[in-house]
Amino acid sequence: MKNMILCSTGALIGKPNGRDYRLLQPLSEKLTCDGFEFMMYSDWYDKKDDIVKMVRESGLNIPAYHAQKSIGENISKGGDEEIKDAFERFKVNCDMAAGMGAEKIVLHLWDGLTSDRHFENNIKAYEEVLNISKSAGLDLLVENVVCNGEDPWSRWMELLEVYPDAHFVFDTKMASFHEQLDLLYEDENEFMWKDGHIRHYHVNDYGGGFKDWANLKTLPIGKGHIDFEKFFEFIGKTGYIGTYTLESTAFDSTGSVDTDMLNDEVEFIRKALLKNGGNDEA
Repeated sequence: MKNMILCSTGALIGKPNGRDYRLLQPLSEKLTCDGFEFMMYSDWYDKKDDIVKMVRESGLNIPAYHAQKSIGENISKGGDEEIKDAFERFKVNCDMAAGMGAEKIVLHLWDGLTSDRHFENNIKAYEEVLNISKSAGLDLLVENVVCNGEDPWSRWMELLEVYPDAHFVFDTKMASFHEQLDLLYEDENEFMWKDGHIRHYHVNDYGGGFKDWANLKTLPIGKGHIDFEKFFEFIGKTGYIGTYTLESTAFDSTGSVDTDMLNDEVEFIRKALLKNGGNDEA
């Protein structure tokens, strides 16, 4: 197995360029990443077959798939209709991910204004989303999404108490927002990587302070205050070999995509992996 540097399709495709999924193929030719983490949007459900067909025919490498974010919001709200809708949409997302050849599916188990304030709903729903993802042959990864109740690391620990084999994706921006990046480095938490709970990393910068909601924006590497030298040195010591995804928004208000910026980030990660003993090849 070798490290792979992925780019989120959400960094390339958004409202300013009409969320046109067909842009992915031509944009991919300008990027030096090893593949993509496909980000699903709410207005793409009626296009799901066309999207999967496009990915297959273009030969795009999609090792990871990010489920539509509001699935977690429905789970957080609770209620029979909300939960039913969440499960139905998650099933569609898993089918799409499998159709694209993905191995991992990232889920916001909690999300939206409700966030983690009714975490009993999120814990209760986990078994079903886990079973749905397993049926599709996917590794379910719960992201350390920002919280307005407790904090993401605490919620991970609560989930592990009930489901000790749960898997996660660690997002540097999300962690920094809650001042929890250093928790990754603490000896008492080494079980998170030694036992294979953390299976994927989102590498994004952050420029705000503790729970600074006004500055939650995802920044390119080097545009915030996260110490990535320390981060990659630590990851190298853990022996992790796997996937990293860049999510920093690369399109402007006109929809134009700055592929040079993303390629600079890819090059930074490649150099960091080589420096710290990792193999950066796809």
